Amino acid sequence: MEKIKAILIDDELNSLQNLQQKLAEFCANIQVVATAQKPEDAILLINHHKPDVIFLDIEMPKMNGFKMLEELKELDFEIIFTTAYNHYAVEAIRVAAFDYLLKPIAIKDLQQAVQRLNKVFNPQTRERLVVLKSSIGDKKSQEDKIAISTTEGLEFIPIKNILHIESNSNYSKIYFRDNRTLTVTKLLKDFEDMLVPYHFYRVHNSHLVNLNYIQKYLRSNGGRVIMQDGTEIEVARRKKEEFLKMIAG
Repeated sequence: MEKIKAILIDDELNSLQNLQQKLAEFCANIQVVATAQKPEDAILLINHHKPDVIFLDIEMPKMNGFKMLEELKELDFEIIFTTAYNHYAVEAIRVAAFDYLLKPIAIKDLQQAVQRLNKVFNPQTRERLVVLKSSIGDKKSQEDKIAISTTEGLEFIPIKNILHIESNSNYSKIYFRDNRTLTVTKLLKDFEDMLVPYHFYRVHNSHLVNLNYIQKYLRSNGGRVIMQDGTEIEVARRKKEEFLKMIAG
């Protein structure tokens, strides 16, 4: 099997060496072709080696990981972000369908990220960085897009086109305004984490709804909402008070 060429980028030498050692021991299909502690060095190394993937620390002095990527002309590689801050940009990274690892990096998490990497290699990195850039700011808009992994690759979906999402075990079914549906292997909790800042609310264990497309709220039977497509969805009793405050506000 041809090895996956990787470049590791982290301003902390210990973190860099630790990741390189774990990859060598536990991820035999990864070949580390270079490491860098400075973003400006990393840019030169990426242009020279043309890696399949880079492991990129988000927080670096002078130039953070996102800024470094803006300096690159070619973006034909996959990115796995690494960060010590589990709150920092993690949801934005999810929205753009990138992978990330929290420091200190656990061996199991690293192996799973590499396994997922084997399935990608149609990275559409530049398009996902556009999604990432729009979702990383404080100002959230349903005009933004979300990148969804499908069996065919990646689909870039305007958030405003999503009516509601239904959980089905380890799958989620997305309902769109044009009556199209899409079933993906992602938990509803993952969509909840990503979309709550965009005016979505989980009214029930099995349903996440776009609050902009609620047509009617029915108080009978504990509470139900009727969506713009006519779908009637139960509101869990424990969610009712919070939900009413949200739609009232």
